[in-house]
Amino acid sequence: MNPCLSLSELAEFLDGAFPSETRASLGAVVDVQAGHVRMTLDPNSSMGRPGGIVSGPTLMALTDVAAYAVIIAHHGRKEMAVTNGLSISFLRACKMETIIADARLLKLGRRLATVDVRVWQGNEDHLIAQATVGYALP
Repeated sequence: MNPCLSLSELAEFLDGAFPSETRASLGAVVDVQAGHVRMTLDPNSSMGRPGGIVSGPTLMALTDVAAYAVIIAHHGRKEMAVTNGLSISFLRACKMETIIADARLLKLGRRLATVDVRVWQGNEDHLIAQATVGYALP
């Protein structure tokens, strides 16, 4: 399954789909391939929690946007795709450094999509979080 949007087209779409004041806090698309999108996020102090780690809500937002991005890249510019389920497991603390989110399509149907998102820093073998995200499609 090849993407129907390029990296620049997907980035432009996301920039228009989210309010400009929050867009930077949702990560940047750095790669688009068949069935896969990679995003990165450089956390700032507003995303932290006590202990100098990134907050769960920040990681959940990145996970959700990465899932949305892989669906849009492969399904087309359908703004009304909406999350219908998100199950996330936090596996270790997330440091205040660059975060990578890999979103892979598990299933892209006519009405529903299911995406696996793995979140990590530095070494892909040491996951910070793993999520399964479901989307209802328009």
